[in-house]
Amino acid sequence: MTTAIESERERGSQAAILESIQKRVLWLSMYMVHHANNLRDNPDGIKVGGHQASSASVVGILTALYFDWLRAGDRISIKPHASPVFHACQYLLGELDERYLTTLRTAEGLQAYPSRTKDPDPVDFSTGSMGLGSVAPNYAALAEQYLVDHFGAGSERPRFVTVLGDAELDEGTIWETVADPAMEHLKNIIWIVDLNRQSLDRVVPGIRAERWRAMFRANGWKVIDAKYGSALEEAFELEGGDVLRERIDAMPNDEYQRLLRTPADELRDRLVDGAPELKALAEGYADEGLAGLVRDLGGHDLGVLKRALAEADGAESPAVVFAYTIKGWALPIAGDPLNHSALLSGEQIDELRAALGIEEGHELDAFPDDSPEGRLCRKAAGRLGSGEPKRGPVTIELPSDLDNDYPKEASTQQAYSLMLAEMARSYPELTERVVTASPDVATSTNLGGWINRRGIYSSAQRPDVFSDAGPRLLKWDESPDGHHIELGISENNLFLALGALGLTHEMFGEPLWPIGTLYDPFIARGLEAMLYGLYCGARFIVVATPSGVSLSPEGGAHQSVITPSIGLEAPDLTLWEPCFALETEWVLLEAMREVALRKEGKSAYLRLSTKPIDQSLFPLDRDRDELRGKVLSGAYRLVDRSDQEGYDPGINAVTVAACGVMVPEAMAASDFLAEDGVFVNVVNVTSVGRLYRDYQDHVHHCLDRAASGARAGERWGHPAFGDRGEPVVTVLDGHPHTLAWLPGALERRGMPLGVTDFGRSGTIGELYELFKIDVAAIVSACVAALDGLT
Repeated sequence: MTTAIESERERGSQAAILESIQKRVLWLSMYMVHHANNLRDNPDGIKVGGHQASSASVVGILTALYFDWLRAGDRISIKPHASPVFHACQYLLGELDERYLTTLRTAEGLQAYPSRTKDPDPVDFSTGSMGLGSVAPNYAALAEQYLVDHFGAGSERPRFVTVLGDAELDEGTIWETVADPAMEHLKNIIWIVDLNRQSLDRVVPGIRAERWRAMFRANGWKVIDAKYGSALEEAFELEGGDVLRERIDAMPNDEYQRLLRTPADELRDRLVDGAPELKALAEGYADEGLAGLVRDLGGHDLGVLKRALAEADGAESPAVVFAYTIKGWALPIAGDPLNHSALLSGEQIDELRAALGIEEGHELDAFPDDSPEGRLCRKAAGRLGSGEPKRGPVTIELPSDLDNDYPKEASTQQAYSLMLAEMARSYPELTERVVTASPDVATSTNLGGWINRRGIYSSAQRPDVFSDAGPRLLKWDESPDGHHIELGISENNLFLALGALGLTHEMFGEPLWPIGTLYDPFIARGLEAMLYGLYCGARFIVVATPSGVSLSPEGGAHQSVITPSIGLEAPDLTLWEPCFALETEWVLLEAMREVALRKEGKSAYLRLSTKPIDQSLFPLDRDRDELRGKVLSGAYRLVDRSDQEGYDPGINAVTVAACGVMVPEAMAASDFLAEDGVFVNVVNVTSVGRLYRDYQDHVHHCLDRAASGARAGERWGHPAFGDRGEPVVTVLDGHPHTLAWLPGALERRGMPLGVTDFGRSGTIGELYELFKIDVAAIVSACVAALDGLT
């Protein structure tokens, strides 16, 4: 039987081993940065960087997490500037090859900040853009809870952990997430705030921690402090210890930081100044001992951290641990207000090597397998496992066509709504894995039919208190079975949720089709979060509606201009702007197919409109499968006058490439000019995103051929535009830049039409005329394009 004394010895031994690992983590992370900046060839001659001070402050936190507390399946976000510490931990755990330790911030090596798609070791959440990676675990927890409610739980539920710096709490995204009601029932979220009292340029002013505590508590979080180390806690029990606690607690951040930079023989006077009753207690310590006492904070004490993490783990709500630390802990730059980008000199690195017991020439050594530290590292690695999802593969066939009926006049937004409702009715197995989300705009974007069939998702059952008030168009039933997540009015939160839902296959082994709906102009509000999700490799569908000045009565604040350009330029995202209802159906199904392809596929952005379109203009008399293929290729010729008598591309023939709601205007212009003997073909550009990606692939192919000594090859083209050289007029209800590249890529004269100013209220006709995208403007552009050739 193990006695209490033996257990205490084991705990003491474990603590000593963890302390030894902590020192090695500190050394490896500091040396990685030093090597990158001072020992590696640097052809650019500019500073590489690496944030030694910011890394040092979290060494204890990450040591406690990786080598003692985390378990298999847990997911963790690491603050950006702690990247070297993360990689040091992964190396000691056997998840990173030694050769990478000298590749920090190289093209094929360790990235500047943790990246789940570009780093060689297992990163759960990319970080770097402040305020996004920190809150990503919250949305992953929401996604995991959604999976549990719909498909059952695995053997052990994961915990979702964030390690973030206190300066990051200035980011508005943090508080948008903390306050979102969708998080309130999640118990497996734990944040650890590295409270080192410094940001990039300054000491964080005043004493802000108490305000932060109040804000977390107000939103239902459990707040835990890891403020003092064990030596300080013992000092508080001495005579005068209560005064010492009060002195430290009341000390503004800048005053405390000044203590850290005060020479040991002067520290006593500065500490006692203003609190003379501390004199007797302070005189009980030697100069260096008193300096060590002042620096003894909970974020560097592995025992204190262990207790705080255990308390957070037992919370019945999200929990936040304020771990007090020193920026530059154990380094000569500790507490310096200007230490953020400081680098240790060669002499300082040598001194650190000696202090930590690292032999020269063995800077990158891990622990021997048969050492106590080596055994603990292997034990921790075994406990953490591979982190791979345990669920089996899921295969669901996607239809290419729903055979849905649409009204004779319908907008693309209406078609989207009808299509979702039809999927919910006729394809239950498919829609079981469709989850929609919106930032409080579900009803105004026509999601009512979908919601009535599939319900609102909530991890707790919430009855509709209006259910007995008589028939209503919308049933707002909230339950764990629901398929629509209604978030607060925050586009950032929407895209962060889409990013998490779009990674459930990679993280948990359960694929979903996440579809987020928002107003198109507010893409810009959530742009950084959308790009973050794409950077992380998430696959999702964005339906942005209404769009453009076609939303005429609403005015400029609700009329989008630059959003098509955003969709065109965002990596791993395909921009679609269909015109007709059946196109919208095909496009959404194609977007779902791309999402299912994961890495080989792309996310999708559908730009839709509330403007009714005459569906008889859609050429259903053509071969349906062939037409679908052309629609999904990105463009097809809707009006073709090239076989008419007298057709001459250099004299009287033009092609108009139109997107979305502009297609009927282009067709009307074509009919008008036909009466005057001008032949106008109309190309319906359903996806400028697919066209531009194909063009760029062609450019890269030509570059590769030229580099190999071969001829570049034929010029780029697309079947919709033929090869007869007609000038090309482009038009869309958005910035003309989106399509303006097209004539040049086709090596033809061009005339771009679009919206280049903020919108305003008015009728559609008034606004189209004002922004020169009406039928008359298209006619004039065609004539002008021909004048340039005659």
